[in-house]
Amino acid sequence: MKLKSLILGSVAAAGLSTAGFAADLGVLTSLDVCDSLGISGLTISSADNCLQITGGVKYEFNWGDFNGNFNGMGVNAAAGTRNVMDNSSTTVGGTTYDNDWDSKVESWVKFAGTASSDFGPASAVIKLKNEWKVEVRDEGYSTGAYVAPAGSNAVIIDEAYVSIGDTTTIMAGKKGSIANFGDDEPFNFLGLFNSDAVDKGVMFAKDLPYDGGHVIQVVSDLGNGVVVKAGLENLDSNATAAFGAAVPTNAATTAGWYNAVPGAQNAGTAIGVLEYAGDGITAHVTGMAGGILDGVVENWAVHAGVTGTFDMFKVRAAGAYSANNMNDTYWNVLGSAEASFDMFKIALSGEATGGQNNGVAVATQTGVGGSIGATVTEGVSINLGGRWFDEDTGTNNTEGYQVAAQLVAAVSETITITGEVGVYGTNKAVAQQTDFYGAAELAWAPGGGFTSSVKGEAHQNGAYKVTFKAAKEFK
Repeated sequence: MKLKSLILGSVAAAGLSTAGFAADLGVLTSLDVCDSLGISGLTISSADNCLQITGGVKYEFNWGDFNGNFNGMGVNAAAGTRNVMDNSSTTVGGTTYDNDWDSKVESWVKFAGTASSDFGPASAVIKLKNEWKVEVRDEGYSTGAYVAPAGSNAVIIDEAYVSIGDTTTIMAGKKGSIANFGDDEPFNFLGLFNSDAVDKGVMFAKDLPYDGGHVIQVVSDLGNGVVVKAGLENLDSNATAAFGAAVPTNAATTAGWYNAVPGAQNAGTAIGVLEYAGDGITAHVTGMAGGILDGVVENWAVHAGVTGTFDMFKVRAAGAYSANNMNDTYWNVLGSAEASFDMFKIALSGEATGGQNNGVAVATQTGVGGSIGATVTEGVSINLGGRWFDEDTGTNNTEGYQVAAQLVAAVSETITITGEVGVYGTNKAVAQQTDFYGAAELAWAPGGGFTSSVKGEAHQNGAYKVTFKAAKEFK
């Protein structure tokens, strides 16, 4: 009996010792590789490599009657149209169908394997991405075609590149752009109309097709808050990829980055960036020259922005300019300021845009916006704001506006309720010149990186939508 107990105890001790040794080895390996490289989060380490794994899933579901186009109410900004939600219906065999819904799942996982080298950390990065969306209009009876996003319903390699370096980093492969398009969003809570049309800020147009992709990039930190970047991007354009085969009629979609020539003629974008961050100031200048591989520059552009934070005040100025070899130009400027006084916050913003189409000047457009926010009690705040936009400063009856009031209440540490009422309006000669709306959202963030929300929105024109969202990332 004693011999049996001794044998079992020895085996158990050996197992515990092995487990403890393995645990110690794992800790030592992690300290030697991942920690020494400054890499944290979800990692797997070997004797000389650290593999970091990150990822996330986003889900969104919309249901209601919202896919129509409210004729005349939308603001036609130079770089895109900001339409007001509207209802629509399709009648087949005497039966009317009007419900719309869509369901979208976005997922991604990213692997970054890093090891030390004589020039700094050396990494190989692979990111897999999937976007799966189904959209139904008028219960499937609408003739409106749904265009699936690139790579929809299929797993694609979104990034695949190598990098090496520390204060100076060299990168090559498939990845996003080094261009800096920041420091250009307005501070007022409703934003500005043209700013919304170009994905917030000043820009040449939505979703530039001439940056990122296959790239060779160098980023260097010079110290004292100064960073310089240089790169060749969009090296994977080919003759079958024609951006803007038919020349658009509006300045923003024609100018600079939508040249009606085969994609191969636009291959190769040289990008240079100068950034500064320090002493309450962030600033940048980004320059771009497109189509350089054939020896002729087809497109060029500049984007610049600066933000200053001084005690209770914040100021921001930004501008963008683009042109091409077809006598098309586009410019966009924005200014914004914010002041905080105890429980109050005041913000004012303005924007203007214009340019030329085939050498002929297009309409100059301007917009302004402002808001006043107040913290009523702890966790409860109110925002009042408005914005206005003139589609053509030289023509009458081309103005549109939005006025809204918003209440944000944190009812607990994890639950926030947001309510908003407002009105869109226009002086255009349309049947309905105003559209009152109301919206309410319940957001839940219980921790662990999980977030979710339910939002309902209804408009005077008959449109309505219920949206459910849920998301989680791991790092």
